[in-house]
This record gives sequence, C-alpha cells and structure tokens, in this order.
Amino acid sequence: MATLGVYNRKHKVTVVGSGNWGSAIAKIVAENAKEHPELFEEEVQMWVYEEELTVPTTSKHYDPGSKFSTQPHKLTRLINHFHENVKYLPGIALPSNLVANPSLRESVHDSTILVFNLPHQFIGGLCDEMKDHILPYARGISCIKGVSVDSYDVRLFSETIGEKLSIYCGALSGANIANEVAQEKFSETTIAYDPPPVDSRNVSRNPTPKAGTPQSHTPSSSQLDLTAINEHKDAKGKTSKVKLIVPPSDLAPIDHNLLKTLFHRPYFHVQVVSDVAGVSLGGALKNIVAIATGFVAGLGWGDNAKAAVMRVGLLEMVKFGKMFFRTSVHTETFTEESAGVADLITSCSGGRNYRCAKMSVERNISIQEVEKEELNGQMLQGLSTAEEVYGFLKTRGKQDEFPLLVGTYRILQGEVKVQDLPDMIVGK
Repeated sequence: MATLGVYNRKHKVTVVGSGNWGSAIAKIVAENAKEHPELFEEEVQMWVYEEELTVPTTSKHYDPGSKFSTQPHKLTRLINHFHENVKYLPGIALPSNLVANPSLRESVHDSTILVFNLPHQFIGGLCDEMKDHILPYARGISCIKGVSVDSYDVRLFSETIGEKLSIYCGALSGANIANEVAQEKFSETTIAYDPPPVDSRNVSRNPTPKAGTPQSHTPSSSQLDLTAINEHKDAKGKTSKVKLIVPPSDLAPIDHNLLKTLFHRPYFHVQVVSDVAGVSLGGALKNIVAIATGFVAGLGWGDNAKAAVMRVGLLEMVKFGKMFFRTSVHTETFTEESAGVADLITSCSGGRNYRCAKMSVERNISIQEVEKEELNGQMLQGLSTAEEVYGFLKTRGKQDEFPLLVGTYRILQGEVKVQDLPDMIVGK
C-alpha cells in the first residue's frame, strides 16, 4: 500500500455502534490503527449502547465461580475485560486497543474520523446528541446500508449524517455478512467517498493550534481562516447545505488512499470509489430483488428463474440510480463493485429477505407472518423499502419503468400472484 507521507498529528478514530457489524468493523479499524502508527492513534473508541448482562453459559468465558457469570455487569465492562463482545459478536477476539465506551460524547471527543454503524432509525437522535461535541473538521463513513425513501425524495443516510453534524460523510457497503468478516473469511467491500474540494492538498489548510491555545469545538477566526468555510456538491449535483471546515494541514488528508489503509485487511479487501449514491442505493434496492428471488425459489422454479430475476433486478437498480441521481451515479458501481452485483448475489442466495420470501411461498402464508415467526422481533428491510420505493415511483408516474420493483410490491400486497412475475418482467 502506498506511503501516505509523514504528518505531525495522527487521526483519532471512533466507531459509533457496537452490534455484530459494528463490532466487526471496529475490529478491522483497530487492527489497522495499530499497524499504522504514522497515521492513526493506536486507541480506537467504540461507542456502546449500555446494557447489563451476565456472561452467557454458551460463552468460552463462562465460569460458574466468576462474578461475571453470576452477576449482571455492564456490557462495556465485559467487552473491555474479555476483549470480546459477548452478546453481539460472541467468540470473536477484539483487539486490545479497541475500547468500549458508554458515553457517546466522550467517545467522539477529538475524533477526526467517525465510523457510523447502527440501525438507521437512531441516526437523528445520536447526531443531535453529538453535534456540539465533535471536531468541526471531522469526516465520516456510514456503514448503514440503504437509503431513506418517501413519496417525494430519496435521501442517503451519509448525507443525513453530514447535514446533522455539518461534516462530509461517505459510505461503506458490500457483500459483507458480519460474522464471516469477523471470522476473517475472505470478502470484499466498497467505500464510496468523494473528497470535498476543501480537503484537497492544494487548498491552504490550517495547522492544529499548538498546546496552550484555548480549545473550542467552534473555531475562532484566529484558529481558522474564514476561507476555510466552503461548499461542496451533494449526490444529486446540488450545492450542499453543509459549509465544510478545512482540516488542519498537520493531519494526513482523508482521501481514497487513507481510507483504504484504515479499512483494508488481508481478509477484507477494499475498493474505494466516488459514487456515494450508487453504493448506498445498491444496499437498499437489492433487498427488493432478494424478495422477488425468494418468491420464485419458493415455487421451486430453480436456479434459472432466480438468475433471470437477479438480472432484471440489477438492470432496474442501475436505471433507478441513473434516473434519480444522474449527475453522480455510475453504472459500474452496480455491475463491478461489491456494493452492487456482489451484494445482490449474496442477498439473493441466502439473505433474510430471500429466505423469508421463499418460506412464505413454501408455507402458503404471508411474508409478514414468516417475519414474526422466524426473526425474533427483527424486521425485514426489504418490506419497508419495497413500499417506500413504490410510493416514490408512483408519485412520479414511473411505475411502468420498474416492473420488477413494482411487481414485487404488488405481490406483497396480494394484488398479483408470484406466478405472474415472469409476465410482468417479460422483455426487460
């Protein structure tokens, strides 16, 4: 990997979220932070939603004579003691330089790189809590799959985070089953990051104030030149509402090389692109295609039928992206990247949307009933995405241009049968 140069100050990294995928990503980031002391502080913070539990009897750490196994303890204490997330990523050793922290404000304090990995419904509240406690020139990566869709707009979670915190935020997505990544089974991912102009090496960047200089999360004019406030374009080509602050010159620029250094592992290969919208859309629309693939699998129509549905689904994913994010989406993001075709294949082979759709046909019950019976309170993302995308397309009168996405919604609503799907997508 290319040498990125020598800088006087190191990046501090915080992972916001500690579920199975959050812990897996935190493991990767902590490993790389330790291996690259020229760029990163060794300690990586991981914000944990605090809860109490005892070590499960199935854990290798279970000891009937230990207080950790007989009395409830805070999850952060268990993670930091055993270097394992015994609840959400059991059996996986976490690096000793990864520190679980129950305080969101403390965990993001002075961090220059924020990695978001949490359920999307918590984005707003957590960003509101941390927005006055982060560095104004921090940058983010969202590992939250999908997009926010209503009848009038499609919004990227990365841009929601960026607007809430007044920072730039990219996205990470791909064919990434958390447990397989954590077990260091080979996989790939895609990071989408379009460095804003103010982050260019050619822009005059301000040094970090020296020790003894009064510190403030809102820089004074003596610390940052007024020209440090600048504009950038969002994924739809419009001028973003966010006015970015130029990062200090004694920090390595957060660009494609640095992000690859932070996330790439021998078992977790990273491609970095600039198409944030394409990467984000791939993580959302593939769930609808996975439901349709599960439906035909449930009928026992075989691999040929599944491949046909996936082919049409991929074409509609590309078309959706090019139609509604025409200034930034690239076809290659869907056809060549892990966030596109690879994630689609994984989701249509054994993901929960595929499996539940298949079972619903086999059992002759609704997919909502399967969801309740099989997922222990968790929800199928594809169901809400299918409804939201349908409403969005209907508002624009574009239903006929996306027969698979719309047809899947109509099957879910009971308007048509699964057996009708081939006729709906014929010739596409």
